[in-house]
Amino acid sequence: MFKDNWIQALAEFQAKGTPCVMVTVLEDMGSVPRGAGTKMLVTEDGVTATIGGGHLEHVAMQTAQEMLEQGDSEMKIERFNLGARLGQCCGGMVTLSFEPIGQQRHTLALFGAGHVAKALVHILATLPFKVIWIDEREDQFPDYIPDNVEIRVSDDPVGEVATLPANSMYLVLTHNHQLDFDLSRAILKRGDSRYFGLIGSLSKRKRFDYRLKERGFDDEAINTMICPIGIDAVKGKHPAEIAVSVAGELIACYQGAQIANKREQEAQKQTEKLSILNRDDNKNNEKIRA
Repeated sequence: MFKDNWIQALAEFQAKGTPCVMVTVLEDMGSVPRGAGTKMLVTEDGVTATIGGGHLEHVAMQTAQEMLEQGDSEMKIERFNLGARLGQCCGGMVTLSFEPIGQQRHTLALFGAGHVAKALVHILATLPFKVIWIDEREDQFPDYIPDNVEIRVSDDPVGEVATLPANSMYLVLTHNHQLDFDLSRAILKRGDSRYFGLIGSLSKRKRFDYRLKERGFDDEAINTMICPIGIDAVKGKHPAEIAVSVAGELIACYQGAQIANKREQEAQKQTEKLSILNRDDNKNNEKIRA
């Protein structure tokens, strides 16, 4: 059942940091379900109040939820003819506005509840993320869980990958290398990650690359996996230092930066070093000939 008090609901959404789209009937002409000024709030998983029901409301809900999924921040205005094409027989016309309210949250699936994950969650609590934190070990989760974090204690973490929304971000930080590999396979098989980071060294990266190729993954798919993770300029192995570095990379990702594959970065560095060495050798040879 729809709530009628959208003002109270909006206050609750803002207090919890839940983004929504306010749908407003700006203008009505002829016979319409609800008049100008009627409002409806749409979140990613629900609706508050109503603009009259029927197919018009269904289309409005779809439009609003697509805006939330895409992170739209600009208001949109659309006009609808309530005729046969819209599946309604009112015969009037309605102009609706779609106004995003609240900061859009980015879905991040965080696998593993170790020291780095615990440190990272504290940072993510202050950022526009919806974190789905997954581990098999219930006793590893801390007592305090931020409002933007959903805990999933799962006997099948790999199976959880299939339940996540499209274009999610993924971080694999588990205590088990085989589990890391199985999660990597599942995430790459989906092929729709917005970001996929795997904790580990370049040596771990090379081993995983080899095993993934044996199982049929091509370079294009494998190169969507970021390993090592984090901003190169932030050094250190303390969990808090790693968490800050990884959080910086996640922020860069949702702000639109292209996160380069660390293997490709390392190869580029080696190429540049070889180029410099070759240039220096050529200069020395020219001096000898002179």
